[in-house]
Amino acid sequence: MKAKIILDFLSELKENNNRDWFQANKAKYEEAKESMLFLLQNLLEELSAFDKDLGALDAKQCLFRIYRDVRFSMNKQPYKNNMGGFIAVGGRKGGNAGYYLHIEPGNSFVGGGLYRPEPKILKAVRDEINYTGQEFISIIENKDFKHYFPELLGESLVRPPKGYDPDSAFIELLKMKSFTVLKSLDDTDLLQDNLIEYLMPIFKKMQPFNAYLNKAISH
Repeated sequence: MKAKIILDFLSELKENNNRDWFQANKAKYEEAKESMLFLLQNLLEELSAFDKDLGALDAKQCLFRIYRDVRFSMNKQPYKNNMGGFIAVGGRKGGNAGYYLHIEPGNSFVGGGLYRPEPKILKAVRDEINYTGQEFISIIENKDFKHYFPELLGESLVRPPKGYDPDSAFIELLKMKSFTVLKSLDDTDLLQDNLIEYLMPIFKKMQPFNAYLNKAISH
């Protein structure tokens, strides 16, 4: 079971997050990495069936590195205690809205949207909301969407961004700096035999949300 291989490795890593242990257990890491790529490739194939924009994408383009950048962090642990993959047009570095799978013992989740987009992309989304905000609201207020994702997540500005009407009906959305959604997963959710089948209805409800954001980016 692929998810169990990943969870078992990450549980050990959390207790031994140092280079000596990691090097001595490199084979376990490689097995966990291949298991994550297997899950992402299966997800990608299923997602592509209803999100045609994903096109020719490989799981390796979606997997985040396990090595942490500790240069500017108070946390000096060399490795992440999770594995994550972001499936979107152009892969994890493409700058587009997409679908995220995060596996971490006791803290796994699926998510999606745009997390801290660069200023040019953020402005494009704000401009789209400024003109077609009611369409966006109809997506995020849809009862099937809210069943999985009751609220939008992400930091917001304290004051309205420059260039937008402070009295806009969409001002709270325009103040947002990220547009993300999240649904937590228990370890038992991950360990079921039909994991991909279990995740697909959640991701399907996310598709209109991502499509709106990507429409904004592509304009």
